[in-house]
Amino acid sequence: MGVTLRNVIKKYGETQVIHGVDLDIQEGEFCVFVGPSGCGKSTLLRMIAGLEETTGGEMRIMDRDVTHTDASERGIAMVFQTYALYPHMTVQENMGFGLKMNGVPKAEIDEKVGKASKILKLDDYLARKPGALSGGQRQRVAIGRAIVRGPDVFLFDEPLSNLDAELRVEMRVEIARLHNEIGATMIYVTHDQVEAMTLADKIVVLRAGVIEQVGAPLELYDNPDNQFVAGFIGSPAMNFVTGVVSGAGVSIPDLGLNFATDVSLPAEGQQVTVGIRPEHIMITEGDHLTVDLAEHLGGVSYLYLVSAGGDRLIVEAREGRSRQKGTKVGLSVDPSSVYLFDPSTQKRIR
Repeated sequence: MGVTLRNVIKKYGETQVIHGVDLDIQEGEFCVFVGPSGCGKSTLLRMIAGLEETTGGEMRIMDRDVTHTDASERGIAMVFQTYALYPHMTVQENMGFGLKMNGVPKAEIDEKVGKASKILKLDDYLARKPGALSGGQRQRVAIGRAIVRGPDVFLFDEPLSNLDAELRVEMRVEIARLHNEIGATMIYVTHDQVEAMTLADKIVVLRAGVIEQVGAPLELYDNPDNQFVAGFIGSPAMNFVTGVVSGAGVSIPDLGLNFATDVSLPAEGQQVTVGIRPEHIMITEGDHLTVDLAEHLGGVSYLYLVSAGGDRLIVEAREGRSRQKGTKVGLSVDPSSVYLFDPSTQKRIR
């Protein structure tokens, strides 16, 4: 087992921010913590790193109890949001500095730095100083500094958030390739669910210090347990509207939709929250909704629709993309792609 958390708690005085987290991360797995700002994902990562004290519960790395072990003895290496490179040192010196401070022989340092620089394509930059590097190159140096330590677990705390959009995509690919190449256990924190979906073997969705759901990316996308996970995973986000139970199905009069379903519905006339992903909505002829805004991105367009009752929906359109602001449209959906949630608990109705 790579990392195991059992009933892990974190308190700051009387304020509890992590609430009894249980989690198993397999050796060699790429696990991503994702959630909105303030959900506790960075705090949980820092607890695993030993940078935050664990108030309660047990934490194990490679089957060793490290709950109260010093950070330097946990067998981890952490890559931060800021590169934290020494500006007066070369790339080679930055990558090998930690080993040098631990008294590792120079020949061994050079060998490890050489291997890491080859993996990260930094061979041509070893003699440069950080000021002569791009943001993406600096982040690769920071990752290289972690690699040379040969840790049991790599921890990444939003490492791409300081990069521009193009570099983020490039570095995302680099990190995925790195994981495939070295096969180490990696735990990665991000608020960007696209990063989570593209990098992770396992995603942990957090809200207010509680795990909402754990699973593979497509498992969370296709089979969310609750409205929060359904709305958080997926871009653009899932649409939510209010429906009414009608016979063996659900009616949404405001959108002109009626569909049957085989889930266990509440009583006739009760309200349910209906979730529909933008790519699962088909535009039809009709007048129940009005195009409020159209975003044309080339191969796909996003239509922002508003109903007479004020419901707002985003629709991914590949056909009929020429519809402009003010156009009246109707909708149709495949009932098998619709999600239903209890309005009071936000839990999925199955």
